Parts: sequence; structure tokens; C-alpha cells
Amino acid sequence: MTGLIDVHAHFVTDPYVRQAIAACHVHPDGMDRWPTWSVEAHLELMDRHGIQTAVLSMSSPGVHFGDDAAARRLAREVNEHAARLAADHPERFGFFASLPLPDVDGALTEIAYAVDDLGADGVVLMTNTGGTYLGDRRWEPVFAELDRRRTVVFLHPTSPVCWEQSALGRPRPMVEYIFDTARTVTDLVMSGVFVRHPDLPVIVPHCGGALPVLADRVNEFMTQFLGTQEAGRTSDAVAQLRRLHYDIAGPAFPRQVPALLELADLDRLLFGSDYCWTPPSVADSHIAAVDAVTPPVDGVTWRSLTTANARRLFPRLSR
Repeated sequence: MTGLIDVHAHFVTDPYVRQAIAACHVHPDGMDRWPTWSVEAHLELMDRHGIQTAVLSMSSPGVHFGDDAAARRLAREVNEHAARLAADHPERFGFFASLPLPDVDGALTEIAYAVDDLGADGVVLMTNTGGTYLGDRRWEPVFAELDRRRTVVFLHPTSPVCWEQSALGRPRPMVEYIFDTARTVTDLVMSGVFVRHPDLPVIVPHCGGALPVLADRVNEFMTQFLGTQEAGRTSDAVAQLRRLHYDIAGPAFPRQVPALLELADLDRLLFGSDYCWTPPSVADSHIAAVDAVTPPVDGVTWRSLTTANARRLFPRLSR
């Protein structure tokens, strides 16, 4: 079997969890508890499923809990921890660096340090920061710098600010994550971020969330109803969405990947386990489903296909 490259894999540290709990994230995004994580347990899962490399990232709620200086320190702490993991296991782990948004200056400083000094494989951005979505003009310096560096951007959903009403008392990863992903990518499309930065490599998680079934609707509103008031009007939504990359973390089969393939080409799909937020037994079933389905082209498996795609996106992993 081809060794998988897992672009959607998480880690947590005890100091990070303590700071998050102190900031009232006792039940992160409505989940019962924080997951446990260790190098040994992660490598065991990887070995069991033939995962060669996992690109680690911090999940929601990110590193900013209200104080810019504290967020800068926490981002630096978790990024240096991830860099040590990658240095200790160079063929097994990479990482996406966390940024202390909404602190733009702090984020620009951390991009330079994480990429130039720590060797980060990219950055992770939450879908919103305090209710401000990624198409907002205040983040343009961040996207301009990431574009200049051709740094891979991995999007990760988080709770919307209205979750107390919209989640209906249920864990936000179940439904809110899926729609917050669609919300922020739609904002990026309609605000013209992908037009201004057409070569910026972006990974959308969880089979694109709700985007595959909303893409035509978004495109129709952008081209037929909104006129020139949206910067993204210069390029239709579907064309912009086709340029993005999509991981297939979560229950990708039997329904989500077929829907995604109506929007994205096969060379844009990447494997993701979502471990450690997805428990091992659930990750086992998701990976078994990936292995049980044959892609709609001859001579490849989802393993070989997504791994080849990942190696093109991350040249370091091909060396």
C-alpha cells in the first residue's frame, strides 16, 4: 500500500490545554472533553494505517484567547513544539504554524519565524476570528505575505459567534464546522482574495464542508444579483473554488466525496485523518472506507492519488 500523507492531523500539549481551559474553553466547541495526544499513540495509528507523514496543526479554538501578547507567546510555544516533533521525526511529521490573529503584526512576525527558522510546511487559519471572517480587508497584509512566500494555507473551522443559537445545544463540529467552512471560503471568493492571490495554495477541510452543494448558488448570486459591488465579481465562484485543494477528512464516503467531485478535480484532493480530535476507532472506520472505494479513474487508489497530490503541494515530502 502507498504510504499516505495526512494533511489534516492535530496535536495538543498540556500547557496549551491548560491555557485554553483558563480562557473558558472547558468543553471545546461543545465537545465533552479535550483529546489526549502523544507521539507514541499518533505513530501507532500511522503505522497501523500506512500513513507515512502527518502534517500536524492546532485545531479550534486556536491560540488567541483575547490578549495579543499572550497569543503571540502561545503561538510561538506551540509552533516551536511542533518544530521539535518534526525535527525528531523528520520523515513522519511536518506542521502548519499557528498565527495569533487578529493581531496582524504578530501574525506577520510569526509567519517569518515559523517558515524561515522553524521550517513550517504552511500555516493554519481558523475560519473566523471573533466573528471576523477571512475575506475581511484587515487580513490582506497576511494573505499578501503568504502569497509572496507561496505558503500553504490550511483552513480549519471553528465555532461561529452565534453558536449559542445556531448549534441548538449540539457539538459545533457536527454541523457548525461544515457551514463555517463554507461561510469563510465564500467570503474569500466574494471579497476577491483568490482573485488578488490566484496562486496562493489553500486547503479546504472536510470535503469542502457545504461548498459542493452551494457553489452554483454562490456563483449565481455573485454574477447575477450583486453586480460589481463584490471584488470577486471579476472571476466566477466555481472557477475560483476549482483552484483550491480539499482534504477528505471525516466521513468522506459514501456521499461527501462524490459531491465534492462535482466541484473539484481529482488532482486537488488530499487525505486527512483528523486524529486526535477524531478518536482512533472512528479514524479506523474512515480510513477503511477510503481503502474500500476505487477512484473514478483506472490504475490508482485513493492512497496513491492523494499522496501524489500531496507530494506536488509539499515538495519537501518528495525528497
